[in-house]
Amino acid sequence: MSDTLVAADIPVVASPSILPLEQERIAAAFDASAASPFHAPSAPAAGLIGRAARTGLMLSVHGDLAAIERAWRHFEATAALTSFQSFDWLARWQRHIGIRRGTRPAVVLGRDLDGDLLFILPLALERRYLVRRLCWLGGDLCDYHAPILGDRFRAYLGTDGFAPVWHDILALLGTSPRFRFDVIDLQQMPETIAGQMNPFVDLPVTLHPSGAHIATLSGDWENFYAAKRSAATRKSERKKLKQLAEHGAIGFADAEGAEALSTMDVLIAQKARSLGRMGVENFFTRPGYREFFLDLASDRSLTDFVRVGRMTVGPTIAATSFGLIHRDCYYLMLSSYDDGDIARFGPGRVYLHELLRRAIGRGLYYFDFTVGDESYKREWSDVEMRLYDHTAAATMRGLPVAIFTAAYRCAKRLIKQTPALWNAFSKMRNFMGAFRKAP
Repeated sequence: MSDTLVAADIPVVASPSILPLEQERIAAAFDASAASPFHAPSAPAAGLIGRAARTGLMLSVHGDLAAIERAWRHFEATAALTSFQSFDWLARWQRHIGIRRGTRPAVVLGRDLDGDLLFILPLALERRYLVRRLCWLGGDLCDYHAPILGDRFRAYLGTDGFAPVWHDILALLGTSPRFRFDVIDLQQMPETIAGQMNPFVDLPVTLHPSGAHIATLSGDWENFYAAKRSAATRKSERKKLKQLAEHGAIGFADAEGAEALSTMDVLIAQKARSLGRMGVENFFTRPGYREFFLDLASDRSLTDFVRVGRMTVGPTIAATSFGLIHRDCYYLMLSSYDDGDIARFGPGRVYLHELLRRAIGRGLYYFDFTVGDESYKREWSDVEMRLYDHTAAATMRGLPVAIFTAAYRCAKRLIKQTPALWNAFSKMRNFMGAFRKAP
């Protein structure tokens, strides 16, 4: 049975901030705007609908992604978002991972009274720790969780900012048992989205344990490289490059179709060994994760969006990458390198140089290293993106989970942002990883 509720399913809304559905007026507005691809879908896809009293926005909630695909794709073409809010990314995540873990989309569409889309919130419901969580769709495979914002969205916010709109959205979700929840758990929200302030930062938020790091690209590769690395460092890196070349000719290539699949197999194997050395779980063994990446990598219709690449040294695939290109930015999602004899010559570093060179050659303006505070990211980046979390209880059942979650993330941030504590934790993690692998 579909999770989408049509008008006949909508109860009388008790919250004073959502007016009862004015079916004739809204239907007339939707019908009048049907010629525009940004406007509301037909009645069966309209979902759970309400009108916000304070803002005048028409809100709808959808559990069926296919029903809103057309509106979503047209809206994302011009709206403010990151690559992780694209329909291709999230629909595939739900297909391969979300369904297996019982995730239910609860995507909120906000429109003005003419039916024009102003925002999309790709939310979802999950059951974890015996409570129902309202979270972002896409889970831990979205480095940035964010709304999709139209350029007229801010005009509809009053002096109180986003909080009244969010209150109306929560009230609407609460009118249906299918969309109710105990805890709000919204993670890894960037401070800005394509130059727009993220409205969710208006809510009570805390800093996420990690930040994100972005390099602004300019000029040509040689000048960019010289600006980022000292003369002594460049000399050392040239020496290692010569030593690496002694093991075979160095080549770089993008991969598509069957080649992309074989390259991803190498990446996944290399990554598994790397994670094992660090004592970290191999996330590719989680249900649906491998299938998700292989689906994206092998789809030739996504070659402008998904980039799979490799570096070879002689016959050896020495390094690999999985990245995304969205508008003027390259997002480095996954990278790996061979841990054999050539590892001491830095194949991963050589390949990173090539990825940066190619991004500059494509005319891209940003190279996003995404979430994580590793030292090499800081060395190349000039922009640190702060990320925020919002956690709140919606019911008494959710209160202890919300308190524990907030405390856990606060402790995690303290450890990750304190070098002595992080070094001690990393050594302990590596030791435990080696201990688990020992016969």
